[in-house]
Amino acid sequence: MIKTEKQPDYIGHRERLRQRFLLGDGKDMADYELLELVLTIALPRRDVKPLAKMLISRFESFAGVINAPKEELMSIPGVKENTVTILKVINVAAQRTSWQNLKSLDGPIIMNTDSLIDYCRSAMCYSDVEEFRLIYLDSKLHIIGQEIMQRGTINSVAIHPREVLKAAMAHHASSIIMVHNHPSGNVQPSKADVAMTERINEACASVGIHLLDHLILSRSESYSFAQYIKLGK
Repeated sequence: MIKTEKQPDYIGHRERLRQRFLLGDGKDMADYELLELVLTIALPRRDVKPLAKMLISRFESFAGVINAPKEELMSIPGVKENTVTILKVINVAAQRTSWQNLKSLDGPIIMNTDSLIDYCRSAMCYSDVEEFRLIYLDSKLHIIGQEIMQRGTINSVAIHPREVLKAAMAHHASSIIMVHNHPSGNVQPSKADVAMTERINEACASVGIHLLDHLILSRSESYSFAQYIKLGK
């Protein structure tokens, strides 16, 4: 009589996890369960549930894991280059999908500010340094492009009005939205933020470009200058 080798317990668990995902598109799954399913692709011959829970514990959420720096991911026991590659592919795919959806919107971006904030938050707010980004808009306030203008330090980023104007005109933008992140989590503008916004607003107005807004973002909060300053006048 030929004895069949018993399959590891995680094989059945993995199949049940896959079926749950297919039935509900993952909507009812905890972050660690969704991550566990992803990890089965990178590590098909081991139980990845402990690793998934370790990663969520370390980086706080599924979004935190896929946005984590490569070096920090590689420092976790059991995480190799193949795993990091798959996590980063998911991250890039999510950001690209979000950006392409924004560009394809029929209405003006001011009708979809939440979607813009969600995209910028995923693209910028997991960085440990400040980043200054420009969103370029046409005369109908449709997005036509974006550009990272500058990366700074943990608590500051410098940008000159001349650089903003040059970039906006090169993209034939009628309006722009400025966005930068605060890695500290506190989105209240500094005196330097206010002064920079006023200078750029004046410079844009002088050449007929509308500064629609300046957003300061963290992972959970946002601050809009448009609510308090008469921009583009």
